[in-house]
Amino acid sequence: MSRWDDWGWGYYEKKPAREVKGGIKAQSKRGGFGESWWAKRWIGVLESFDIGARLQRGKSYARRGQVASIDISEGVVKAKVQGSSPRPYSVSIKVKLIPKEDCKRLAQALSQQAIYTARLLAGEMPQEIEEVFKSIKLSLFPEKLRDLETDCSCPDWSNPCKHIAAVYYLIGEEFDRDPFLIFKLRGIDRDALFKLIDADTNAKPKTHVKTKPVALPEPLTTDVADFWHGGHLPDDWCSEVSAPPVPAALLKRLGNFPFWRGKDNFQDSLEPVYKQSSVSALEIFIGDKHSAKLPVK
Repeated sequence: MSRWDDWGWGYYEKKPAREVKGGIKAQSKRGGFGESWWAKRWIGVLESFDIGARLQRGKSYARRGQVASIDISEGVVKAKVQGSSPRPYSVSIKVKLIPKEDCKRLAQALSQQAIYTARLLAGEMPQEIEEVFKSIKLSLFPEKLRDLETDCSCPDWSNPCKHIAAVYYLIGEEFDRDPFLIFKLRGIDRDALFKLIDADTNAKPKTHVKTKPVALPEPLTTDVADFWHGGHLPDDWCSEVSAPPVPAALLKRLGNFPFWRGKDNFQDSLEPVYKQSSVSALEIFIGDKHSAKLPVK
């Protein structure tokens, strides 16, 4: 292998990467990275650079856990990636920030589309939001090579190299868990954005709509004994009790653990525990350990 440096062409021997203990491992085991449209859009930016086989080696690095650490701040990603050298390589990815004054214009545009704001608050990135950015001549994702500044301390002359590609892929997976990460990389703080949207919405004149009077709830009983001790509870006051139809529903809503380092998927590892807990809780409630015949897979 050869590279260009300040003294001309130099040569270095290609060696296998050193194994990393506790490195960040991609959840994707094969095929593409990212499930959401916004994650795929980010990966598409990397793949548009046409860096050939380095993309495949970057995927392999991400899946093997060669990335030792990733730190994401406003407009900058810093990472350590273990290669063949004893010391990990330093990777940096800088994303062009959106100016603060443009963030105000973005908040004004979003305040006119309440459905988009509601979906953002729910942790979803509506695809139509790109049209909102375009309407004020902005872009959510980097569009050109100059919108990104990447660097790696490895001897590979190509930029992006496989170490940068590995970090890029892992960030793409993180977008699935946290769609606001792309906002952070563009210099848009989530809480500040919603404050601007709220301020712009409240500044608009309100339209008064006549509503029907709300019926008052049933008044409290005047019987002191019934008030303090309650009435008789029916035998079926608990209604039907059964195991949750979807195990680990709350865990699935929370999403994957950020930059997971385990060999197995975080949710897949805990889901059997939730299933068994549901069975045990049902047995305790019924009072007969042998009366709950629920299969646990």
